[in-house]
Amino acid sequence: MPDTPEAASRVVAIVGPTATGKSDLALELADRLGGPSAVEIVNADAMQLYRGMDIGTAKVPVAQRRGIAHHQLDVLDVTQEASVATYQRKARRDLATIAGRDRRAILVGGSGLYVRAVLDHIEFPGTDPEVRARLEREAEIAGARALHDRLGRLDPTAAANVQPGNRRRVVRALEVIEITGRPFSATMPSYRYRIAAQQFAIHVPRSQLDEVIATRAERMVANGLVEETRALLDRGLLDGRTASRAVGYAQTIDLIRGHRTVAETIEAIAVATRQLARRQERWFRRDPRITWLEPSTRVVDDVLARL
Repeated sequence: MPDTPEAASRVVAIVGPTATGKSDLALELADRLGGPSAVEIVNADAMQLYRGMDIGTAKVPVAQRRGIAHHQLDVLDVTQEASVATYQRKARRDLATIAGRDRRAILVGGSGLYVRAVLDHIEFPGTDPEVRARLEREAEIAGARALHDRLGRLDPTAAANVQPGNRRRVVRALEVIEITGRPFSATMPSYRYRIAAQQFAIHVPRSQLDEVIATRAERMVANGLVEETRALLDRGLLDGRTASRAVGYAQTIDLIRGHRTVAETIEAIAVATRQLARRQERWFRRDPRITWLEPSTRVVDDVLARL
């Protein structure tokens, strides 16, 4: 992606916690900015990269995309591991192509690291399969908490920003420290754009968001989440660690295995989604460049007024 103001200034990012209306706002904004001939959307939700994970990720159906081209959707199989470094390269290529067509790009999603990977000066150290495998084995035996304690001793800053239960991120942090000899936190630079953008998020009051999440969990199960998860299991969902741990699917797998009732599954999905939303809000609140907007029927006008 060329780091030029002309190409970069056309990027608008709609970010923030899950269930706050990002996709709807992005589509409405795309319409107002000229529609399919003028705007294209780039996904920044890690779980929406996966083919077939539609209901549980609240992916906008093709028929409801208003003819707007969408990128970085359905690019991975459930057996594959999502890689933020790979995503960075491909999403930046999409932005360059969109700019080359003289169209505006809207980046949409709640995966904070993926958003920063696209927009910011950030590089990702390589991987070492042997080191990764050894750390994964240690995590299986000792648990993620023990590895998080080790991370706290080696890199307190990183440990403070990685949830103890996020085994994948804990393992990655320790891997980077081992193969580079530098703190993992050193790979996360200050908030500095490589690709200039205007970022917006919708602030939905917590009690209201919790209600939306509860209703959405019920709707997902009613609309076929269990059947979707069964189909993904047939395709090897459990072979891909990233996909199988996704909120909604992890809980539904337990239902399919007989460990939960339908009601318990809906509640478990709602709880996990609320926890995810809290983590996402903390992440995005740390970024001073994001403009937070109040939810209303005129929120798209608020965005347009700031562009």
